[in-house]
Amino acid sequence: MNFTEEPEYVNWPEMHYVFIEKIGPFMQNAGAAWQQAHPLVPALLENNKITGYMALYRPGPKIYRAGFSLAAAPVKLPEGLQHAKVHGGKYARFELTGPYDNLPQASGRAWTIVGEKKIEVRDDFAIENYVNDPRTTPPDQLVTHIMIPTV
Repeated sequence: MNFTEEPEYVNWPEMHYVFIEKIGPFMQNAGAAWQQAHPLVPALLENNKITGYMALYRPGPKIYRAGFSLAAAPVKLPEGLQHAKVHGGKYARFELTGPYDNLPQASGRAWTIVGEKKIEVRDDFAIENYVNDPRTTPPDQLVTHIMIPTV
């Protein structure tokens, strides 16, 4: 697994985010949420500009959101998608290069490192930012930023 062990601290900007939300075990719900979200992309693009694909999640209450950042507040949101304004803030960012199958292990390692380094975590959603497009990028070259909210 090609994973950065040392976090980089970044400030994430405020954004409009539309998503499918699932509550419960991530291993069951993450794929299901994306299977619901992807077919809504063509309708979403009719009136909106997608600026990124990302998951927001809270491990404690087991909330997983599969969705898209938008250039502006959503217009004519397709049925099934919810909208939230994400306020942004400071994050410890780790980078995984490789297939999405490695995300559970990489995310677990990121949270372990945060605990070991005694990094103070902010009560907010963590972010998996999918940097490149899996439709056109070979799996071993996919880049994902795993971002844990910090104070």
